[in-house]
Amino acid sequence: MAKIQMKTPLVEMDGDEMTRIIWQTIKDDLICPFVDLKTEYYDLGLENRNATDDAVTIESAEATKRLGVAVKCATITPNAARMDEYDLKEMWKSPNGTIRAMLDGTVFRTPIVVKGIEPCVRNWVKPITIARHAYGDVYKNTEIRVPGPGKVELVFTGDDGTEIRDLVFQFEGPGVAQGMHNLDASIASFATSCFEYALDTKQDLWFATKDTISKKYDHRFKDVFQEIYDDKYAARFEEAGIEYFYTLIDDAVARVMKADGGFIWACKNYDGDVMSDMVSSAFGSLAMMTSVLVSPAGVYEYEAAHGTVQRHYYKHLEGKETSTNSVATIFAWSGALRKRGELDELPELVAFADRLEKATLDTIEAGEMTGDLARITSLPNPTTLSTGDFIKAIARRLAA
Repeated sequence: MAKIQMKTPLVEMDGDEMTRIIWQTIKDDLICPFVDLKTEYYDLGLENRNATDDAVTIESAEATKRLGVAVKCATITPNAARMDEYDLKEMWKSPNGTIRAMLDGTVFRTPIVVKGIEPCVRNWVKPITIARHAYGDVYKNTEIRVPGPGKVELVFTGDDGTEIRDLVFQFEGPGVAQGMHNLDASIASFATSCFEYALDTKQDLWFATKDTISKKYDHRFKDVFQEIYDDKYAARFEEAGIEYFYTLIDDAVARVMKADGGFIWACKNYDGDVMSDMVSSAFGSLAMMTSVLVSPAGVYEYEAAHGTVQRHYYKHLEGKETSTNSVATIFAWSGALRKRGELDELPELVAFADRLEKATLDTIEAGEMTGDLARITSLPNPTTLSTGDFIKAIARRLAA
């Protein structure tokens, strides 16, 4: 059978540890036998990031802006222990953070729903997508340890000499303080990406902050979303038959627990960080969560929503058998191939992505799965497969 041809390459960002092993196996067994795969390859493994002074991460993000679609393997964000383990020149920044900043993107994370892995919340029958703003807030804060009595002030000094000064707190003893910021331009990009993704996927969009308490900071998010919606998207949403609404974050949490799913929940940076882990765990497993970074310019970067599975990698190096869940990484590849097919008007590539996902879910629903899913499945007598055998079981269904 002739392989499916591609017109434009994907940007391929290789990664670290066990996910790097899985990455190559997916290509060898599930993609290359069926697709004449074209990629522009960047090695974002920690050793190469160190060797290139992290220039390779910048290059991969620039390539993504140029080619429009990327697929990324999980990567290590080093800590002190990794500094020693990899003999690093410095503690390199998170590749995801660098790429998100360069693409000005919003992260959309969606659980992969499969029969036999039931959500903890009984009424969740459709996926809930978390849209996380990927700029500012506590992740770019400035903190101080207050040593004793005194006052902390928030001061803005304009380039024209204008000064705004507000008292944060009059300390009578030791404590802590932090300052956070965000940008109107980044909030607008976040809102635009959310509205476009909702239209692209034909799902309702929720947005939630705490503007009743944060009357300037959070309220600015609320205002920007509403202004952009009213100006550019209200008519398009009505035509598509979908809804946008704003509510307080605590009300959103209460609503989510009673909803049946099938919507996008847009959150500020910290809220999205926390809620995406809550949603993924409640749906069954972090290894069953897709992640796509979408920029307002229409650039897409797909990845799994989990880490490099360090513990399994060390077992692999010892020659021991592992049973690592590869589903989210498979869906990163299928998502990228589908988007490439849509943009290049290649229906056969889109159809292949659909078949790859179906073969993956059919394998699990037939009772063949990795150990993490076998421990939580409601299917009777599941077969626990090794890392490689699970991918081979998918390959057999895909070939059939």
